[in-house]
Amino acid sequence: MEKVQKEIRLFNAERDWDQFHSPENLAKSISIEAGELLECFQWDGNYRKEKVCEELADVFNYCFLLADKIGVDPERIILEKLEKTRQKYPVEKAKGTSKKYTEL
Repeated sequence: MEKVQKEIRLFNAERDWDQFHSPENLAKSISIEAGELLECFQWDGNYRKEKVCEELADVFNYCFLLADKIGVDPERIILEKLEKTRQKYPVEKAKGTSKKYTEL
């Protein structure tokens, strides 16, 4: 993930875009790009994989920028959250079901 972070930092530094990247603006951008990702699936099950990948990359980009801006390591917070979720959804209770952890 460090290579990705480095490339995103360089890309934005070259364009002097950090001035626009407050945590609030980045969070808004994540939501906007997530909406564009969802739009790829709006009407039916058919989607263009290339377009989905482009929108997914935009979401990731803004997520990495936000993590960088607030000084957290994306890999660490993802793994920490995964462990918390693992505790909420133990395999023996959650396997094969989409029920919320409070209903298991």
